[in-house]
Amino acid sequence: MDFWRQTFTILQKDLRAEFRSKEAINASFSFALVILLLFSFAFDPTEDTVRDLSGGLLWIVFAFAGALILNRSFARELPNDCLDALLAAPIPGSAVLLGKALANLLLLLAVEAVCFPAFGLFYNVRWTRQFWPLLLVVLLGTWGITVIGTMFSALTVNLRLREVMLPLLVYPVMIPCLMAAMKVSNQLIGGEPLDAEAMVWIRFLIGFDVIFTSLAVMLVEIVLVG
Repeated sequence: MDFWRQTFTILQKDLRAEFRSKEAINASFSFALVILLLFSFAFDPTEDTVRDLSGGLLWIVFAFAGALILNRSFARELPNDCLDALLAAPIPGSAVLLGKALANLLLLLAVEAVCFPAFGLFYNVRWTRQFWPLLLVVLLGTWGITVIGTMFSALTVNLRLREVMLPLLVYPVMIPCLMAAMKVSNQLIGGEPLDAEAMVWIRFLIGFDVIFTSLAVMLVEIVLVG
């Protein structure tokens, strides 16, 4: 019980800090909307092209917009030696990691909640036809992005070029998660129900999330202290 209370405390702290400054969330909103708008002019958004490109386009936007949020996860603790104080507090590193990952998850979901209506408007797509399965895929894919990104944010927090190093390190690890999310999202946005192949990809996403969440929880103490 104490563990989850500590995790929730970190979650609240990070959300309050972000909503006070709004640096990362505003940058992510602006980036995602501009990219969606530019791509709507870059190719003719016919029904066939949208069906083929929708999943890839959305998840690329989510991944790059998420990097702006994830990069601030531990970097906001650097002023006034807040990171050292956080590490010295009687809170396990796993609670710190999960609290920050959950805060990043909520922030990225907020960006995605704006992106989907904008995507439907710019590309004339009815993306709500398979809403609940699509929501499941978005949650699984977004958690995969956030838990990996939060872990690598802790790993690169003391680097001077962390804004460059974080994407270089995190995107190759995200590729399996993004591929699975793109495959299923393409099908669901096209209005097709889940079939056997899609269920394989969803099980892959679940396994990916479980494995990398477990690895992050086990290794976070080494990353933060060592």
